Amino acid sequence: MLRPYTIVLICAFPATLASQTVSVSGRVLLGGRDTVPVPNAWVILHRVTREQGGPVDSVRTDARGRYSILVRRADSTSVYVVSAWYDSLAYFSTPLNLIGRPSVRVDDIIAYRTTTNGPPIRLARRLATVAAPKDDGTREVLEILELENTGQATRVSKDTLVPTWAGRVPAAAGRLRGGQGDISPDAMQFRHDSIIVLGPIPPGPVKQVSYGYALSRDTRSLAIPIDQPTLELNLLIEDTVAVVTAPKLERLGVQEIEQRRFAAYRAGPLATGDRVEIQLPAGTVNAQTLLPYVIALLASAMVLALVWALRKKSSVVGPQSSA
Repeated sequence: MLRPYTIVLICAFPATLASQTVSVSGRVLLGGRDTVPVPNAWVILHRVTREQGGPVDSVRTDARGRYSILVRRADSTSVYVVSAWYDSLAYFSTPLNLIGRPSVRVDDIIAYRTTTNGPPIRLARRLATVAAPKDDGTREVLEILELENTGQATRVSKDTLVPTWAGRVPAAAGRLRGGQGDISPDAMQFRHDSIIVLGPIPPGPVKQVSYGYALSRDTRSLAIPIDQPTLELNLLIEDTVAVVTAPKLERLGVQEIEQRRFAAYRAGPLATGDRVEIQLPAGTVNAQTLLPYVIALLASAMVLALVWALRKKSSVVGPQSSA
């Protein structure tokens, strides 16, 4: 329980914090074989709340790639990020907490040149989560792909005909839709049996792409197409009796995630053409579906019990002898 003076401090704290002035500073560097400062680049400080977000101030970097922005009234209910523009692309910092600090040093923002060529974007990891069937028997699947650019420049697409990356989706997938990740759903498309990524993919840490789809109630086998080398494949299957076939498969037991139980598997590295298949059991039957059968079974049991009782009573009494 909060003490009275603690409540007073909490109530007074935001007003004090909102009036503080914070200096936000950092550097913008050009990545590649050699890291060099980026002079005269636009740097923008953004304020993000639950409802909206927008720019607070902007400056240009100096000859050494440095910048400094003064925030006159730091908002305790907001998160701040810094973006730097280079070669028509924006590169963002991690979220910043400006509260209670007179100055904040931002980690170096690394920008890159752009290219439409280079080494293939690598599929570092693929995670598929298969949910249990819903009341109508259909199942929802969420896939998360981790893409890695091993080159020295940000990969961009020439047009919609030449994506930055593409990969196959399961043939059984229906109602395909993009999900949240490092690449916006607006920067991906689904064509025939493939997902097409059109957004830029910079070097450095992996970028996540997510999408979801539905399996029909008649689907008993889900084949995950391995159309390119995949370093690691992870599966989470809510039907814990499902049977998984894959090269170098490891069974990781049953894991509880948000009060739901999933059988976990790991496989890889996988080569193009490797077979990964999930044999799904028939849809589970809920209690509402079983109710008529339970009632019928109980009624039959009651009739049998009554017949058995009458027969037992008849055998105990037996036939009456004549005088």
